[in-house]
Amino acid sequence: MDVVREFLRGAVPAHVLHHAAGQEVYGAWMAEELAHHGYRISPGTLYPLLHRMETAGLLTSREHVVDGRVRRVYTATETGRDTLAQLRTVVAEVAGEVLVHDE
Repeated sequence: MDVVREFLRGAVPAHVLHHAAGQEVYGAWMAEELAHHGYRISPGTLYPLLHRMETAGLLTSREHVVDGRVRRVYTATETGRDTLAQLRTVVAEVAGEVLVHDE
């Protein structure tokens, strides 16, 4: 098992929430943004994740027409922003523990 890959996979929803809390995001942009951070995620993985996050009440979406094509854009809901705040607390705590080197 590749532990780093598993950790990154678990961090993807937090990354999505982070961006969706600040702006509207859409699948292709999100995939590109995630790739900049080392996440190689296929559309067959990303779009079901976005749908699950919407079903869970973390995201909301709407259709938006761009250059004659329909694009689904996502934003974080209040629940999603609250969840992101909780995730930030947990990540800060874990990072504080992991980054401290007791010699």
